[in-house]
Parts: sequence; structure tokens; C-alpha cells
Amino acid sequence: MTGDELSPREIKRYRKQIMIPEIGIEGQQKLKKSAVLVVGAGGLGCPVLQYLVAAGVGKVAIVEFDMVDEANLQRQVLYGSNDVGKLKSIIAKNRLEHLNSLVQIEIFNLRLDATNSLRILKNFDVIVDATDNLETRYIINDSCVILDKPMVHGAIYKFEGQVSVFNYHNGPTYRCYNPHAKAGDYKNPAPADVGLTGVLPGITGTYMANEVIKIITGMEGVLTGKLLVFNILNNSFRLLKINNVPENHNIKELKAF
Repeated sequence: MTGDELSPREIKRYRKQIMIPEIGIEGQQKLKKSAVLVVGAGGLGCPVLQYLVAAGVGKVAIVEFDMVDEANLQRQVLYGSNDVGKLKSIIAKNRLEHLNSLVQIEIFNLRLDATNSLRILKNFDVIVDATDNLETRYIINDSCVILDKPMVHGAIYKFEGQVSVFNYHNGPTYRCYNPHAKAGDYKNPAPADVGLTGVLPGITGTYMANEVIKIITGMEGVLTGKLLVFNILNNSFRLLKINNVPENHNIKELKAF
């Protein structure tokens, strides 16, 4: 058996996925061979990480520098009361390895910035933006453009979740959707400052994980050039078009913001 083939244990574990024609044995092998980097292990990152690891992605890496805070436990479901004050990256790694020992978990206990982003992102197939920091999103986006990596993006505000895929098959980038503005020009407060229900990042992160799986397995319907916007208060769903701006693909180097 080669490293790419599925073991009897893997076939048994992922049988329900393999039964889906759009995935099958070939799709499960693609998942096993893939490497995904998730930037942020907070409210969005927790469900993304759990579902990617459960799905059998071969290598999942976490970029996270923060510690567990009791005020965040309502939505950051990888952590518990006994984890308060401990590094999220280490706790998340332990939980995920317990969830699925067949998946390799790697951690980068640091803040992603213009000095380290290209070095870290270059070894992964799909990059997930699970951050709540606007400037970090631009660094992720610009790195993905330079390295030609797809970026799965999610964001939350009050009762609203948003999901899209950027830089996929020359599709729109995050800058096409949200042209860069100085941090002081960004008017909306951070989600943590206005309050939110714990289920909103859970739903949004699950959608994000689904997009990663679709990208890896080659399914149709990837959210490239589209922004999915949903509201869990009134149960509305909208698909908005994102125009592709060619000059946003001409990024050659990272700039510190």
C-alpha cells in the first residue's frame, strides 16, 4: 500500500463520505493527500478545524498565538473551562488528535504577519481565513495571490455570516471584494465588541469547511466570484456577485500594514 492509498481503517472510518459519488475513493484519497492551513483557532476556526480533521484531510495546520479566555468559551468549542489561560494552539492540537489520530496536526504558535506569511503558507494547498482582524486578512490574501493558493474566507457580524472563496482558478481576490482601507477607516466594530450567539460562528465555520472539501475533491459549486450571506435571525440567504479586478492579481510582495 502506498502512502496515498486508503487503509482498511480509513475506508471504514470515512465510508459515509466515500459513498457520495462526488467524493468516492478518489476524492477521499485527495483529502488524505492534502494539506490545509487554518489561520485562527477562535469561533470560526474551531468548527473549521473539527470538520476538516473529521473528514480526513491528511495534514491540518493551525496558526494561533492567543490563549483561551473564559469569555470566549460560549463559541470556541474546542476548549473547556480547565483550558483557560492556556495556549489555544496546543489545546486545539490535543483535541484534534483525539478526534482523529489519522490526521497530522501542525501548529504555528505565532501571529501571522508580512514577515512570516509567505514562508508558512507556501507548503499548503488551501488557506483558510478564520481571523477577525482586517489587516491579517489582507496579508493572507496577498500571500495567496503571490503563491497562487485558494483562500477560503468567513466573517460574522451580529446575526449575519459571510463565506466566500478567493483567488481560486484566477477568480476574484479578497481585495476585489473589499478594497483596502486604513484600519482607522473601518467603521464596523469587531464581532467580539458587539456580541454574537455561539451558533453563528459554528454555522459559518461549517460552511467554510465545506468549501475546503469541495475545492480539494474537485466538486462543482465552489463559492468563487460569489459571497454567501445568511442571517440566522430571519433565515435569509443571499448570493452576491463579486467582480474580478485584474490589477488585484498583480501583487508581487507583501507590505506591512
